Amino acid sequence: MLDLFVLLQASTAEAAASYMKMGAALAAAIAVIGAAWGIGKIGRAALESIARQPEAANDLRSSMIVASALIEGATFFAIVVCLLVLFV
Repeated sequence: MLDLFVLLQASTAEAAASYMKMGAALAAAIAVIGAAWGIGKIGRAALESIARQPEAANDLRSSMIVASALIEGATFFAIVVCLLVLFV
């Protein structure tokens, strides 16, 4: 009876580890998809604004780059957290 309990416990731990890896990969994928969507929206809005006011192109371009960099930083942070969940 004790042997069966030990085997069940070991298989449960292995299953939990595989679910944890799958969850971390899914979370990283969601973070990257969200960042791509956000950067796409920023680019679209900036291009529409430049089309309406071409003289403001330099200001809009620099603001777009800063906002995109902030989104990418948050995405990299999310990916690092997912990797820490996997390996620590």
